[in-house]
Amino acid sequence: MSGAKLLNDCFLHDSERLRHDDAVALITSRLACVTGVEAVPLLAATGRWLAAPIAAPRNVPLHRNAAVDGYAFAAPAPKAPLPVTARIAAGATAPDRLAPGTAARIFTGAPLPEGADSVAMQEDCVIGDGDVTLPQGLKPGANVRQAGEDVTEGAKVLSAGARLRPQDIAALASFGLGTVPVHAPLRVAILSNGDELRAPGATLAPGQVYDSNRAMLAALAATLPCAITDLGILPDDAPQIEAAIATAAQSHDLILTSGGVSRGEEDHIVAAIDRLGTRHLWQIAVKPGRPMSFGQIGDCVFLGLPGNPVAAFVCFLLYVRPAITALGGGPGAEPLRYRVPAGFSQTKKPGRREFWRGWLEDTPNGPVAMKFPRDGSGLISGLRQATGLIEVLEDETAVTMGTPVRFLPFDQFGIPG
Repeated sequence: MSGAKLLNDCFLHDSERLRHDDAVALITSRLACVTGVEAVPLLAATGRWLAAPIAAPRNVPLHRNAAVDGYAFAAPAPKAPLPVTARIAAGATAPDRLAPGTAARIFTGAPLPEGADSVAMQEDCVIGDGDVTLPQGLKPGANVRQAGEDVTEGAKVLSAGARLRPQDIAALASFGLGTVPVHAPLRVAILSNGDELRAPGATLAPGQVYDSNRAMLAALAATLPCAITDLGILPDDAPQIEAAIATAAQSHDLILTSGGVSRGEEDHIVAAIDRLGTRHLWQIAVKPGRPMSFGQIGDCVFLGLPGNPVAAFVCFLLYVRPAITALGGGPGAEPLRYRVPAGFSQTKKPGRREFWRGWLEDTPNGPVAMKFPRDGSGLISGLRQATGLIEVLEDETAVTMGTPVRFLPFDQFGIPG
């Protein structure tokens, strides 16, 4: 089953320099799922986007059963000992009806016999020779899981687009589902561009640097259901760049690059997109990350990120991640922002939204947000120290100690804090 086709104007906009909210809205409103649907084994479905809603095909639990090891009986419990007339283990077939005035030895998960409505924990019972004395005061239904107590047959459990978590896998397993319909992984090609770049492990010559962005972007994309192709490092050669991008567009849903998206003489990426498809160069009113390039080659989306690592990282979280989610069949959702007091003071220019690297520290008065002291877009050390982003809106010009700020923790993006 093939995915939907993209509109030729899927990124068109009227603003020369988009504000953050406008950029996110454009992505989430105009991009649609392009992936097909496949049935995968339940144990391989974790982290995938569900392709169809799922309703419970049966009650869970299917039958009344004991929640503890003990003795089944009909409440209220008498003071006199009850004869134990049956033994019911987990996995047993439906037991015979329990005769009035008797008890059954029962184990956790075993079906409750007709004629019984409660279970006394074995630790609370006095066990005799063929009989048992039950504790007083147990209410009817004590220590019993009712049929359908967790989920009732026909109840809607998961919506299409839900990303399957371990607890969702547990629910699907409890229904007896062996396979699950999910969206196929989004096919993502990642490349870097620049004569100065070398792959980690290579020997550096004067003027060269190691390519950290490609590895970082691949790791970020791996937090989502993607099939990633590493296209390596392309030199500053227009024919090679155009050929590589044209080939990748034929077999991928998304091409992701870093660097080479400004208007310099050696920035060949955007020129290649212009020749091969449609480019919509965005100047985003965001720091870090203003220069970004969005476009498409046929049904393949192109996203060109800034070359500075911090800017590439932030732009991936803010714009690439929602684009991958929309193209891959997931739901559109803004990241959570937690309001916490600032543990620092900082000024900024108006007119752009800024995202500062930060973390939370515990104090006697509760958590406060702390900011990495340096703002350079090439400082990977700030990304490593941070556990989230501090968001400062366009019209804000200062953050003062103790005032609330918006904190976006990394763990909601699949990045351990």
